[in-house]
Parts: sequence; structure tokens; C-alpha cells
Amino acid sequence: MAKLLQTDVVVLGAGAAGMFCAIEAARRGRRVLLLDHAAAPGEKIRISGGGRCNFTNLSTAPERFLSENPRFALSALRRFTPANFIARVDAAGIAWHEKTLGQLFCDGSARQIIDMLLRDMAAAGVDLRLGVTLDSLTRTATGFALQTSAGAWDAASVVVATGGKSIPKMGASGLGYRLAEQFGLPLVETRPGLVPLTFGGALLDRMRDLAGISVTAQVTAGAGSFAEGLLFTHRGLSGPSILQASSYWREGGSLTIDLAQGRDVAAALKAQRQSGGKMAVRTALARLLPEQLARQLEAGQGLTDSHLADLSNASIDRLANGVHRWQVVPTGSEGYRTAEVTLGGVATLGLDARTLQARAVPGLFFIGEVVDVTGWLGGYNFQWAWSSGWAAGQVA
Repeated sequence: MAKLLQTDVVVLGAGAAGMFCAIEAARRGRRVLLLDHAAAPGEKIRISGGGRCNFTNLSTAPERFLSENPRFALSALRRFTPANFIARVDAAGIAWHEKTLGQLFCDGSARQIIDMLLRDMAAAGVDLRLGVTLDSLTRTATGFALQTSAGAWDAASVVVATGGKSIPKMGASGLGYRLAEQFGLPLVETRPGLVPLTFGGALLDRMRDLAGISVTAQVTAGAGSFAEGLLFTHRGLSGPSILQASSYWREGGSLTIDLAQGRDVAAALKAQRQSGGKMAVRTALARLLPEQLARQLEAGQGLTDSHLADLSNASIDRLANGVHRWQVVPTGSEGYRTAEVTLGGVATLGLDARTLQARAVPGLFFIGEVVDVTGWLGGYNFQWAWSSGWAAGQVA
């Protein structure tokens, strides 16, 4: 067996959570080794937010995270807040702006966030090693022994920040879950989150005819309901409202969609009937919705070539109900290939909420996406990465 090199902390995974944890631990004077099998650090940061990195959200709160125990995230989120991360971004001279719903983005490139983290790691003395795979991790009398493709190390603490299964082409794997199982930590079933939903049959044919069309819609799945953009695609439905709802949707379940969120279609059509009864139904609907969608809705109600004057109040109400309460059943999702996050993961009941340390394995920590804490779309998952990485970094 190769001679073990000595270090204090090994962090597995050079994503957002791993790099931030490494910085915090090194600033405490700990010798920190950061390992990743990828060729470059922070790849998810690089592609996030359309290349501008939606690095946090001003509305961060526990209820905007999914978990078997949504309150678990509260300790870390309260102790390292969006304001704390913004202060670091400001100190780095990175210009940013707020979009809708409290989302913060870099004015320039997401690369600025990666560069900030790399500078902070270098200044703190973090030893970053890329292109390194983990062969084994075992407990020792003083901590842990790691066998890797780049050598063997002995460490007092190991932090698992390997992310989830989403976007495998960027190197995502199930390593963190396998390590949790190895050390007896319970797991919550994993599935893709923040992902486009797919459909089949005649319904998909209709959606394909609408591909590229978007509306502001209220999409409800289970306990989740979101009013944001909806996009028709060649596979089914996407857009922020669908991505958000996908985290609450389960196989076999339905979605309820309001295609004219914030408008009263029945009242609008009845008012138009009063002033212009000879208007075609599709023409009236096209004042409220994209024309191609209006034509589909008209045909779906058997009203092709009908005029508003031909419709009773009951007929208008039925048409409006089809707009406001369109119910569809997805056949599935696009899966981890395009999912922004992984739902589920290392169960929170096995972790200390304040430190992210495994209760039964002193010195072993799990942070970021590998944990059963998943945020809404819009910067929440990055804030969980910063907060959980910070919390573990104070003690690892």
C-alpha cells in the first residue's frame, strides 16, 4: 500500500459547496486537500443562469426547499445568508443585478464567481487537485484513509460535496450516495428535479404543433403551484413554471395549468360578445393567448368557425375553464440528462443540522446537492451550497 500523506481535511468535489467549504476550513488554519475527477472546477456554476450564474435569491427561506425535513436547512441558511454571500461578491468587485422574484445574477460571466472562489482558495492555501478519482475511503483510528488515482492520504475529516446525478455529461455521478451507504447513512430515493416534462400520444402531437410558443401560466402539481413562464416543446412542456412544478410531480400524477394566469377569460369573452358578437371565437381568444394556442383551444371545444354570438354563458364558462384548468398527465420527464438538480439524497436524519456532520461517523460531512435538501429554481440551490459549505467549513 502506498505511503499515506498527511492532511487535515479532504473535500471531495470541486463544485460550489465543495470549494466554499474548502475556503472556510483553510481560513481556520486547516490543511485542506480538494479533489475532483473533473478536468475543471465549478462546471455547474459556469453553465448556470444562462452563463451569468444566478448565485443566490433574496427570498431564501426553508419553505422554498424540498426535503423529508424542510426545517433541516434552517440552521445553515440562517448563519450564512444571501447577504453574507453578496458581501463576498461585492468585495470581489463583481457587478450583479436582480431579476424577477429575488434572483441575483452576475452582470458579466458566471466565470467571475468561479474565479473568485479559485482566488480565495489559493489565498487560503487550499491544495486543489483535478482529474483525480477516489478508489477507496476507510476509517482509521485517527480519521480516514483515502486511496486515489493521485496517491494516498490520511485525514482527520472528509467532506463529501460530490453533488447529485443531474447532468451526467458534466461528470455527475452517484459517488456521494455510495459513500453514504458504505458508512451506514440512510438515503432518500433520488429522482430528477427542475426538469422538463414529457408527454405522449395525441396530446404530444398537439404540443409539438405549439413548440416554441410560451405563455405565463400557473402550474400546479401536488403541493407546488408556480406562476411563471411555460414553454411548449417537441417533447412536451418546459419553462420555469414547469421546472418548478416538476419537483412536486410524481409519476402518474397530473398537472393543473392556468394558461391565462392573472386574467378572467370568461369575463373577457362575455364582454367581447357584447361589443362584437360576430367575432370568431379564436379571434377573441387570440386577444388573450397566442393565436396558434387559441385555435387549438377553439377546436378542442368543438367551436371551430363559431362566433361569440353563438355561445351561451355556459359555453363560454366551459371554454374558460379549459383555459384556466387544463389538466394533463405527463408520461415522464427528460431525466437527469437535463435536470438542474437531484431530489432526495443523503437523509437529513443522519446528519447534524448545524455542522452537516454524520451523527454516527465523526469527521464525515455531507454538503450541497448530495444531501436531501433541494431548492426551488432561482438561486436557492446555490445558496444552500454556500450555506452548507460554510457550516461544515467551520468545524471540519
